[in-house]
Amino acid sequence: MNPPNSGAGERSPAENAQLALLLDVAAAPKPGNVDRDHDHADLRVEHFLAGAVGAAPGLRRAAAGAPVGLAFERAVAGMARRAGTNTQFGSLLLLVPLVRAAADGGAEDHSLSPDGAADVVAATTVADAADFYRAFEHVEVAVDDPPPGMDALDVRRGADAIPVVRERELTLAEILARSEGDGNAREWATGFERTFETARAIADGDGPLPGRISRAFVDRLARTEDTLVQTVHGPDVAAAVRERAAEARGDPDAVAELDADLVDAGINPGTTADLVTAATFVALERGVEV
Repeated sequence: MNPPNSGAGERSPAENAQLALLLDVAAAPKPGNVDRDHDHADLRVEHFLAGAVGAAPGLRRAAAGAPVGLAFERAVAGMARRAGTNTQFGSLLLLVPLVRAAADGGAEDHSLSPDGAADVVAATTVADAADFYRAFEHVEVAVDDPPPGMDALDVRRGADAIPVVRERELTLAEILARSEGDGNAREWATGFERTFETARAIADGDGPLPGRISRAFVDRLARTEDTLVQTVHGPDVAAAVRERAAEARGDPDAVAELDADLVDAGINPGTTADLVTAATFVALERGVEV
């Protein structure tokens, strides 16, 4: 029997981004994360499903050419309204400029590439930065203390930091470039280098897409210390998680054990999940079928 038509060629960039958000929790195991096999005490699969639904209008704005900051803020607002909590803030920070890059390429050209994404980042404005800070008004986000000299620009200040952003005429790209040590900010600064690298691994993998996403997650966790784990639990724990992932890679039993241990310890490698979700979007845009 032939597989059903996936409809990949008929989905818009916004729809592929929403599908990537849904596949994030459909893929399992993703050690320490909420997925189809288990919830957290205060965060469940249905929260992520609702968040993906709520984020859709902001993703559509990005695809339609709205400013990146505005599209991001609207996506976060919709996520928060539907999910009632922060489920996909970091994923949306990566997805919105990628959706814009994919849409800017046109249906035939599809210039979703590191250079195309870098062009979107470089074109961000002070207004985009202001909307980025407004997004922090909608949900609580675990972030590290700001670098020296950036207390006035601490994202935890939310909209209260906007006058300083305007006074210093800082674009969103410049704000994120100053976010030292943040994994998602690094993607913005490097043309989404690791995102595209991980997308290739997903595209080249075998078997159903959720399984490929799961393997890509473990591989990414084994290669890069998760910055959310660093922020919440410290650098030693982040290093230990990376080492455990490297040892477990390719061994389903070891991956399952790592997953159980991280869930029991309340350790959530959420930045890795953000990147893999963005990579899933890139893979979908490049024709990977569901």
